Amino acid sequence: MFVTTAGRTSEEMIKKAMEIAGYLHVPYLPRKKKSIKLIQQQADGDCIVIGKERLELFEKNSSEPFFFHPNSAMFRIKRLIKGESDPFVDAAKLTNGMTVLDCTLGLASDTIVASFLVGEEGKVTGLEGQKYLAFIVERGLQSWDSGITEMNEAMNRVSVIQSEALDYLIRQGDASVDCVYLDPMFEETILESDGIKALGHFAIHDDLNDEMVNEASRVAKLRVVIKDHYKSQRFEKYGFQVLRRKTAKFHFGVIEKN
Repeated sequence: MFVTTAGRTSEEMIKKAMEIAGYLHVPYLPRKKKSIKLIQQQADGDCIVIGKERLELFEKNSSEPFFFHPNSAMFRIKRLIKGESDPFVDAAKLTNGMTVLDCTLGLASDTIVASFLVGEEGKVTGLEGQKYLAFIVERGLQSWDSGITEMNEAMNRVSVIQSEALDYLIRQGDASVDCVYLDPMFEETILESDGIKALGHFAIHDDLNDEMVNEASRVAKLRVVIKDHYKSQRFEKYGFQVLRRKTAKFHFGVIEKN
């Protein structure tokens, strides 16, 4: 991995690129009007490109970058502001002041919605096992301007931790978080979105297993929520009560603790 700047660079972008390279403990390589493809071939690695508006993560030999975008969270929060419902919110029964652990952060769409609902008195933590994805999403949450004050505040409140979910869960106390959220199909969902298909190259593909569900149930005080494909056998396998939705590609499942 290395860090460079966009083609039309500036002293400010160069300074930012050098700071980020230092933070990530990876080399900074001057762009020198080279194409991303050429500089990657010469360096033989993936890279983060510092642009004026956003950070882009390029896999070696790929022309399509990963970059942060709040995805569906924007229109979902607009609906919630209007008093409309949201299936994830309904499944998790999110209210002001709750604590939520999102074990599969992805682009943080559900995480942002959760943060909006639990408010300043609550806390939402998102886990991402891949170091550079965690960095890109964390920076995006802090800098993206949605044009919606409440949403910007919700994004800023999300705490991103770079850790694989099971490793993190094992270290947590019993009933230490109100709601634990699992989205084993988040990669498939995200890959349908334009401009962010490159996430699949970097994402850690850990499938759900008994230990993960058991640890999530131990850590959750109120409930564990899962999002999965409507044909998935995992709902029944792990004891989730399915909240079925007509015509939807995915359903939510819940394990209530009381």
